[in-house]
Order: sequence, then C-alpha cells, then structure tokens
Amino acid sequence: MPRTILVTGAGRGLGRSLAERLSERGEAVIAHARSRSALEGVPCERRLIADLEAPETLAERVAGARIEHLDALVHNAGVAHTGPVGEQRPDRWRQSLAVNLAAPAELTRLLLPALRAARGRVVFVNSGAGLSAGPGWSSYAAAKHGLRALADALRAEERAAGVRVTSFYPSHFDSDMQRRVREQFGSDYDPDRAISLESVTDALIGLLDAPEDLVVNDIRVEPPNPLPIRPRADRRSPPP
Repeated sequence: MPRTILVTGAGRGLGRSLAERLSERGEAVIAHARSRSALEGVPCERRLIADLEAPETLAERVAGARIEHLDALVHNAGVAHTGPVGEQRPDRWRQSLAVNLAAPAELTRLLLPALRAARGRVVFVNSGAGLSAGPGWSSYAAAKHGLRALADALRAEERAAGVRVTSFYPSHFDSDMQRRVREQFGSDYDPDRAISLESVTDALIGLLDAPEDLVVNDIRVEPPNPLPIRPRADRRSPPP
C-alpha cells in the first residue's frame, strides 16, 4: 500500500525534487505550496495550499484537506534572511520565525492525530545554522535553533505513540536558496563543491525508508570539500 506523505515547500528546489521522486515510486504525495500556480507540474495526489507566514490560518486549510492518516510529514519549506543584528528589522524576524518555526509547530500539532494513527514520521529539514550561528545569520539561525528544540520535545512526547522524529541538517547543497544567500554575502558559489540536489533527495528518502524498529534522531550531511561563505573584499557584511 502506498504511503501518504506531505511535503511542504513542494513548489521548488528540494521540496519539488522530493515530491517528484516519491510520486515516481508510487507514494501518495500531498504537495504543499503557498499558491496553486507554484505546484504546476508537480506530480501529487493532493495539494495543500497554505501561507506559512500566517500560521493562524493553517487550521482551516488542514481541516479542508481531510488528512486522517499520514505516514510522513516533511517540513521542508523555509525562508532565509541574512544581515547583521543591527540591521534586521522586525518584519524580517516575524517572517523568519513564522515560516521556519511557528508554522511547522502548528502544522505538526494539527496533523498529530493522523501521524499517530499511522505511527508515522516527522522530518524537520533544518540547517547547519540550526547547530551554530555565525555573523549575519541571527534571525534564520534563531528560528532553526528553535526548530531543533521543537523536534527534540516532539520526539520525547510522541515516542510512546510510535511517532518518529528526525532533524535533518544539510549543508551547502545545490539550490536556489544557497545561490541567493551567497549572492547576499557577496561570496563565491561553486556547484562542484556543493552536494547535488539528487543526493540530498536520496538522503531524505533514505530517512523515510528507515526500518520501523529504527529511529534516526539527527543526521547532518555536507559535501566532502565544502566552500565556506566568505565575503569578498568589497563586501564586508550582507545587506539588510
């Protein structure tokens, strides 16, 4: 029987790649995006159209989707703002904390009955910034550190219900977000020193395929020879 798997941020990048691969395997994918147009061409059984910047609206959207059995929930959607603390405006903090932390928490809360019914998995796609914050990463790293705490608390709370929870920390993989971030920092980008999108997708699928008697709490992946983010001489800090 195919599994029902919800992937957030399925309109582009890693989310789209994962939705496509899972659908090819015959899984019943529920693809999430902010708009229907973002999911054009994404193979899926159902769609969940919801704005993660407004977590308070998710209850109505999830109720309308009628999800009663969920084998896996992959929190992939995210937004990255960079800039010094002194230049991070409140709107940047609100958006980062809403999309990267509050929305995953609320979506998980709403879908817990369906996850418990399936003894399912929750995968939080985190970041190296969720383990260590560097200059220019304040709002993003704060949200991702919070996401790690959310995952740890959820894992302890839902262990008895059979819900398995994983924090996945990919570093420097080939994506539009990585390119934008390095552009903001005025840093070089070399795709040959990044993990391929296919490899990161493979790693996520491996987590979803883990045996039922195995729980992967945390996993960090990075390229063998990563290119660090180093501002060029003419760019001392990322823009606000």
